[in-house]
Amino acid sequence: MGMKSRFKRFFELEEDTQDYDTYNEEVAAAQEETPQYRRSDKQSKSQNVVSLQSVQKAAKVILIEPRTYDEVQDIADHLKNRKAVIINLQRISNEQGKRIVDFLSGTVYAIGGDIQKLGMNIFLCTPDNVDVSGSITEMMQERFEQR
Repeated sequence: MGMKSRFKRFFELEEDTQDYDTYNEEVAAAQEETPQYRRSDKQSKSQNVVSLQSVQKAAKVILIEPRTYDEVQDIADHLKNRKAVIINLQRISNEQGKRIVDFLSGTVYAIGGDIQKLGMNIFLCTPDNVDVSGSITEMMQERFEQR
């Protein structure tokens, strides 16, 4: 029974009560089928559910010691893949080291991450999913003042 016959019945254009009885039977049959469909739908959904604890990925920190400025793109790619990177710039000239830090500062800013100086020419770049608390330079200054 379609919408057209429902409208006819609503406006009393059709006085056939047989259609009304047929409609009630169809609704009752549909209601009986619906719970079975829902049960099978719920069962299939429950089979697709995976515990978040079993999906945990190990955090990865990449250590890089670039020798040329050309390697800065690889470092940026690691950051875009949401991996923390420690960069040791001790084997590169100061001029190229500054260029690398400038490039990575822009990259880290673009992804909402953070860059921190860990020591002399050593930097930690982290994406937005990594929080770093504390500061190594403060601990180093305290040790130096104690001597």
